[in-house]
Amino acid sequence: MSRQYDAGNGYPGYDNYGDEYGYSGSSGQSGSYGGYDGESMYDGYGRYESSDDGYGRQSGYGRGGYDYDDGYAYNDLYDDYDDYDHSYDRGRQSGSSRRQSSARSGRASSAGRRASSVNGSRAAGSRNSSGQRRGRASGQSSAGRNARGKRRQSAQGGTPIVAIVLMIILLFGVFAVKIFLDRYSYSHEEADLNAWFEMQGEGDVAVVWGNELSDIRAKKIDGAYYLQLSAVKEKLNDRFYYGRQNDEDTTGMIIYCLPTDKMITRIGSSEVSSSNETQTRDYIPARMFDNEIWLALDYVQEYTNFSWASYENPERIRIVSEWGTLTTAKVNRRTQIRTSGGIKSPVLEELDKGDTLTIIDQMETWSRVISENAIIGYVENKRMGSITEEESTPVTTYQEPEYTMHQLGTKVNMAFHNVYSTAAANDTLLNFMAPTKSVNVIAPTIFWVKSSAGDISSFASQYYVDTAHSLGLKVWAVVDNINSTELPDTSSFLGTLDSRDNLISQLLGECLNYGYDGINVDFELIASEYGQDYVEFIRELSIACRNNGLTMSVDDYPAYEYNSYYNLREQGVFADYVVIMGYDEHYGGSQQAGSVSSISYVTDAISMAVNLVDKSKVINAVPFYTRYWKTTGGVVTSEAYGMKDIPEIIANHNMMVSWNAAAGQNYAEATEGDTLLQIWVEDVQSLQLKLDVMSSAQIAGIAEWKLDFETPDVWDIIANYMNQ
Repeated sequence: MSRQYDAGNGYPGYDNYGDEYGYSGSSGQSGSYGGYDGESMYDGYGRYESSDDGYGRQSGYGRGGYDYDDGYAYNDLYDDYDDYDHSYDRGRQSGSSRRQSSARSGRASSAGRRASSVNGSRAAGSRNSSGQRRGRASGQSSAGRNARGKRRQSAQGGTPIVAIVLMIILLFGVFAVKIFLDRYSYSHEEADLNAWFEMQGEGDVAVVWGNELSDIRAKKIDGAYYLQLSAVKEKLNDRFYYGRQNDEDTTGMIIYCLPTDKMITRIGSSEVSSSNETQTRDYIPARMFDNEIWLALDYVQEYTNFSWASYENPERIRIVSEWGTLTTAKVNRRTQIRTSGGIKSPVLEELDKGDTLTIIDQMETWSRVISENAIIGYVENKRMGSITEEESTPVTTYQEPEYTMHQLGTKVNMAFHNVYSTAAANDTLLNFMAPTKSVNVIAPTIFWVKSSAGDISSFASQYYVDTAHSLGLKVWAVVDNINSTELPDTSSFLGTLDSRDNLISQLLGECLNYGYDGINVDFELIASEYGQDYVEFIRELSIACRNNGLTMSVDDYPAYEYNSYYNLREQGVFADYVVIMGYDEHYGGSQQAGSVSSISYVTDAISMAVNLVDKSKVINAVPFYTRYWKTTGGVVTSEAYGMKDIPEIIANHNMMVSWNAAAGQNYAEATEGDTLLQIWVEDVQSLQLKLDVMSSAQIAGIAEWKLDFETPDVWDIIANYMNQ
């Protein structure tokens, strides 16, 4: 016998539909469709979402299963539909009551009609005893039986019609729920992590740098992780240098300079050598791959403070090299990181309650985050607990060694002595020094690089050193790359370890032999492709100077972008002093006449320098010269003249002189025929403005290019500067 459907029963006559169509019903409970009732919702994929327990995965529609919380909770999905379950249940119960009442009334009415008809026939039969009456009675009885048969047939045929209607309603309801869930339920689609991290084949490793997926790629080779040298230098440590032993070296090496030694590992070797020992690593620190140099992160970390961790499926690493305030939150219930801020976006990672997220960008309902597994994506804000801010702890596993300095201990006043022979140096020293005041360092240009192998010409002499010392001067011998006519170019001598070692060895030998107090490096016109070789030379020379008690200073152009490869910041670590050449703003060969050293040029040069180098190491060099400009028919030429020669030129050409506030100089001008004559004058007035800027910047001192170009009155204001 089929059961009647009411608030506690299923549909009549369809006991087996629960298995087939997902309907189930039991006494004392609301009926359900495929797992849906007043407490849960079918999602159309053999699962349903529960307001209390997440969703239960079912073996078949309407058949039991198990519940667990995976973060796809109904209440959280449908916060705006809290009354949906209850209204659905009330409507279902109300409908079943109406159907039940109608069915009972129909059965009662039908039974009454059948009883009345039977009684009437019997009564009619008892009143008519004749054959005619019996015939009518018999006919009426037959008609009654036919009528009752039709009524029974009609009643029996009504049940399938109702079932069909109910099934249509049921299927429509399931379809409507499915559409509803398809639109508003969370997607379970998993993102393709290989595509997400843009994996590029075997050995490729994605790099998450800080909180962002980087364009930089890593490699995993023999269990070790490697970054390209260029990436290491740009992002972690610029001190790693790749170079060659000599021109025949096709493999190359990585050199890392410390204060008193340099560490060398050849490409493809597990050995790392210093001046007094060789160690073997259990990995290869540097490799060549696809014609690029790759450094092992473990080796980089020996000399650099950063943290890194590796993850699999897919292979990726996360590197943290900067520290600051982190915004974090813990997951308050199981949820997911998705590719974008929407419930339909694919899932990148499943998160458990208690997992920690770092918030990159918090929005209204979603936040961009990074997980503990270096997955970057989006999480709903309601899935995160209280947001906190905390300071990240810097990595300090590498202790930077001390780069000890050999400085004067007082303000520097360094006068350049430009010489072209030993005799000229010795003969002019006393005369050139006679008018000076407060000079404590003399820098003679006695070493000239003359070959690509690093050989030098030397004008060193014991007389010069002894005489200078008797005057209370330190002697910093200048080595330059612009005076020797034998040198084929200004840069190639820096290109190999052998040529640099040769140059350093010769310089060191001469200085120690004659007792020079320091070395001043004046390498100009370095080609940009040799920039890193030049900086490596500065590092290596500083090691030799530091180990032998010599002061090392380096002459530099103002740090504009076009000559940034001179790398003042790195020079400032290794050198005792960085000397800014605050002149040649307009130089010989310029096609625009102008000042050699305007006040704005000097101010900018000092400002850029102290932003890169500690001010206690910065010296500003001032010009004791200017340029005499001639412009004829649009063609510009110039000659350099010392300060002491300018008054005569102005007088001889009847030039008009006026103060140029923009340049911070007196400006002289005249016209002779079709030639324009111009001079931006260097004198006491212009020099005083420069000294004022230097005093305000509190830099280490002054240098002057060059002795015997000056007027005597400049030494008084320089002495005042030195005494401040």
